[in-house]
Amino acid sequence: MLVIVVENAPPRLRGRLALWLLEVRAGVYVGKVSRRVREMIWNNIEAGIEDGNAIMAWSTNTENGFDFMTLGANRRIPKEMDGIKLVSFLPESDAE
Repeated sequence: MLVIVVENAPPRLRGRLALWLLEVRAGVYVGKVSRRVREMIWNNIEAGIEDGNAIMAWSTNTENGFDFMTLGANRRIPKEMDGIKLVSFLPESDAE
């Protein structure tokens, strides 16, 4: 299972993602694809995200049962601790 969530993504990238995956909500895509297709999709996201951000999570044989990658500015940062990937929060900026 593959889940991708994009925020502030250009319409052309969202349309491209809809070619390979099902858009179940605005900016939320799900599907079942091979590792090779998953990597190709992520390369397309990296090339087309512009000022937006994205996260991709997929099922795999890890302690958690899944893995994930992020791209773009976000307060949530992946951190690996003792072989388990967790999420750390950056402090809020003064501008917020």
